[in-house]
Amino acid sequence: MKAAWIAMALMTAGCVPNVRPDSYSIGSVGQVNRTTEGTIISARTVIIDGSRGGGAAAGGAAGAVAGSQIGGSDAAGAVGAIGGLVVGAIAGAAVERSASTQHGIEYVVETSNGNLMTVVQGADPALPPGSKVLVLYGSPARIIADPRDRSQP
Repeated sequence: MKAAWIAMALMTAGCVPNVRPDSYSIGSVGQVNRTTEGTIISARTVIIDGSRGGGAAAGGAAGAVAGSQIGGSDAAGAVGAIGGLVVGAIAGAAVERSASTQHGIEYVVETSNGNLMTVVQGADPALPPGSKVLVLYGSPARIIADPRDRSQP
């Protein structure tokens, strides 16, 4: 049973979404996105919950298999499987949430035409309020330091 929980934790850890602004999926390569210049007017740390439900499914499956081994009769095995499914799903969801939670930053940006927009992305690299940035539209949208701004380090 312990091996099943370890396997579930390892499977769930691989499900952590990538929220870094310097990482692109293969489908994004070669795509043209609109870009707008702006200034960060606020930045605050947020928690990004990457749970997708796979942990509960994996935990439920592992728990059902482990629980079905209880007892000597078919009825006891069925009851054990149901109990194992429930306990495993709860534990799997908790493991997934723990493994997929990340720190991020919520940026409020004032664009050059005076509009405000908010984008949440990974915490690294952090950009301080007052920074000149480029907002890259897309899925996901990104905020990057404006390479034309000579006042940034």
